[in-house]
Amino acid sequence: PQAQGHAAMPLTASPSAAASFDAAVAGGGVAGLAAALALAKSGLRVALVVRGGAPAPDLRTAALFPASVRFLEAIGAWQGCAAEAAPLRAIRILDDTSWLLKAPETVFTAAEVGEAELASNIANAALVRALSAALEECPSLIKLTIAGTPHYQPASGCVVLTLPDGAAFTTKLLVAADGRDSPAREAAGIGCKRRKLDQTALVATFAHARPHQDVSTELHRDAGPLTTVPLPGNRSSLVWVERPREAERLAKLDGPGFLAELQSRLHGLLGELSMPGPRMAFPLQWLEAETFARARTALIGEAAHVLPPIGAQGLNLGLRDAGEITRLALAALQSGRDPGAEDVLAAYDAARRADTRSRSFTVDILNRSLESGALPLQLARGLGLFAMNLSPAFKRAVMWHGAGGLGLPPTPGGAARLIPPPARRAAG
Repeated sequence: PQAQGHAAMPLTASPSAAASFDAAVAGGGVAGLAAALALAKSGLRVALVVRGGAPAPDLRTAALFPASVRFLEAIGAWQGCAAEAAPLRAIRILDDTSWLLKAPETVFTAAEVGEAELASNIANAALVRALSAALEECPSLIKLTIAGTPHYQPASGCVVLTLPDGAAFTTKLLVAADGRDSPAREAAGIGCKRRKLDQTALVATFAHARPHQDVSTELHRDAGPLTTVPLPGNRSSLVWVERPREAERLAKLDGPGFLAELQSRLHGLLGELSMPGPRMAFPLQWLEAETFARARTALIGEAAHVLPPIGAQGLNLGLRDAGEITRLALAALQSGRDPGAEDVLAAYDAARRADTRSRSFTVDILNRSLESGALPLQLARGLGLFAMNLSPAFKRAVMWHGAGGLGLPPTPGGAARLIPPPARRAAG
C-alpha cells in the first residue's frame, strides 16, 4: 500500500506484530474522509483505508446544512472548497402531481429561522478534493491506498485489518464508511433492512437564462420529486426521480433533447436552458442497519442508512455520524477509556439511530405519498404543507428539525462545541 504520514508505523504481514491505531476508517467518500479528518484533528492515531484506481465520476451535489458547513470549517476542510458552493436562501415546494388533491405551494426561507442561508450546495467532487487536501496536513494519520477489499476480523480488544497484499494492523475502533454494501458491516455481523424502490434518480447540471435567486425548487411529481438546486452563477444541479424505464429513456437523450424534456417539466421556471453537463443515473433504495455499532465497528454514511433524495438528508446525516463518533471516541480517550468499548458504541448507536430514524420516517412517508398516490398519504402530505403555511411556529419547528438544528454542530443534543482541540495523551 501507498502510505503517507506516520512513516514510523510500518505495517507487517503478521497481525501479532502489526501497527496499532486508535481508529481506522474504511472508505474514501465524503463521510469517510470527514470522519478520518475529524478523528485525526482531535489527536487520535488514525488509519484511512481507501480503494485505489480511478473512481467513477461523482456528478452529485450536496446541499449542506449550516451545521454541516460549520463542522467542515472546524476540521479545516470547508476553507478549501467554500468558493465553489452556492447559498440556498429559500426552498420552494410545488405540487406537480396529477392527483385531484393538490398541496399548496410552500416556501421555506432562511430569514424565518434567523439564518443567512438554509444550506450551501456544492459538488461532491469538490468536497472530496478539499477533504483530501486537508488530510495531507495531518501527521497523526496514515492513508493506505489498496487494490481490493480488506479482511476485517473483530478480536478481543481490537479489530484486525488484513490488506490484500497480506499486510495487517489493528485498531481499537473501526469506522465503516464503505457504502451500502459495506464489507466492514458484514464482518461485524450487522444485518440491515433494505428495500428497492421502483425509482431511478438522474443527476446533472445545467445553465439557465433566469437567475435562480438562491432558491431551490422541489416539484412533487407522480414518480417522485424533481429538484433544482442553485450553483454559482446561472447554473443549477438537478436531481430528477423517475420510473426506471423513463429514467433510462431520458439518460439516452442527446443534450438538446434532454434539455427540452427538462424545460417542459420545469414549466419555464428557469427560462431557457443550456449547457447540459454529463448525466448519471442510479437506482434508489431504502436501507437501515439493524444497529449502527457492534464488535468495535461504528457505521457511518451509507453503511448505516440510505434514503431517497428528498430534503437533502443523506450526506448531512453522514456528516452528523462522523461528528458524533469523533465526539464519543475523543471523550473516551480523554477519560482513559477505550474508544471502541461497548459503552461507547452503545452511546453512538442510541444517538444516531434516534436522529436518523425520525428523518428516515419523514422522507419515506413523503416519497410514498408521491410514488403510490394513495389517498390517505396524499391527504397527509397536503394537510401538512397547509398547516405549515398557516402556522409560522410549526413551520419553523419543521425547518429546525429537518435541517438538524441548522446552526448547531452536527451532533445530537445541541452540543456547544465542534471538534475540541487535540487532547494530551497520557504516557503509556
